[in-house]
Amino acid sequence: MKIIHYIGIALLLLVAFQSCKKDETQARLSTGDDVKAASLTLDKNSVTLSKQHADDTVLRLKFVQPDFGFQAAVNNVLQFGLKGDGFKSVKEVVIPNGHNEMAFTGFELNSYLLALGVPTGEMSDFDIRIKSSINNKIAAVFSPLAALKATPYASTSYLYAIGAYEDWVEANAESLISPTSNGIYTGIIYFPEGKLTFKLTPERNWNNSYGETEPGKIVYNGGKDIKAPRAGNLEVIVNTTANTISYKDHSWGIIGSATPKGWDADTDMKYDNANQVWKLTVALATGEIKFRKNHDWGTNFGGTNGTLVAGGDNIAVSTAGTYDIVFDLNTNTYTLTKK
Repeated sequence: MKIIHYIGIALLLLVAFQSCKKDETQARLSTGDDVKAASLTLDKNSVTLSKQHADDTVLRLKFVQPDFGFQAAVNNVLQFGLKGDGFKSVKEVVIPNGHNEMAFTGFELNSYLLALGVPTGEMSDFDIRIKSSINNKIAAVFSPLAALKATPYASTSYLYAIGAYEDWVEANAESLISPTSNGIYTGIIYFPEGKLTFKLTPERNWNNSYGETEPGKIVYNGGKDIKAPRAGNLEVIVNTTANTISYKDHSWGIIGSATPKGWDADTDMKYDNANQVWKLTVALATGEIKFRKNHDWGTNFGGTNGTLVAGGDNIAVSTAGTYDIVFDLNTNTYTLTKK
């Protein structure tokens, strides 16, 4: 009977110990009143940005790290939002681990603020805060808001696609353009078969880059090589605010009796992103040509004397030879220059 009695006591003690251990774990993972959010201070609360001072440091921020009540790796993200918007529109900047301050050039700050869709040349009000998180099981905490008044300037910014399609040569990378620096970049790239991988960089070097975490999702200074979904001319659309990338078919070619494939198929042109024109060097026979979009007659151009006309007459080629062809939808013109 004593043996049974002692066994019962041992079991009760074991259950009590496990219960305490479980309660302790839950207490350490909870976000109670003792959690202290980060705090943030700016060295100024008003700034006027300009191209002349794009490379100058225009804003410095200092932080006090959050305290979750126990040792853990904390991820801090700086969030820019419109004043009073509740961060429905937000531009996020990752704070490097262990850093207690950051500095921004005029170009960087201008790009972040324009990503929120504000007008240029006039002052707007912004809220800035730090979002701190440990993992998905614990709710993130936010620092008190810091206020900033800023006047952004109009600018054009670029991303560069360094990749297999141009043999990973930085100087040859195609550019993606954001006309208003609002974080949305577009460009058209020709991807040959088997050469679909690339990365995106703010400059034609590897100091910083965007990689892919999963199809359609990108991350700054992380991830693996981005992979285009298929070969051919693709319009690439990048949103650095939402950290997304997407693609759609976008090609122009020539077709007709003067072209290598006749009226049966298009000879594709290549897009010059820097000058925003389509180009092709090709041997033409005596005959006629037209320009077609996406290998379909739904959108086509003919014309005369260098002027494009939607659905217009076939363009005559009177002399056989090798031609440099330029197709410009910005000016609605074309050129055929015999070499």
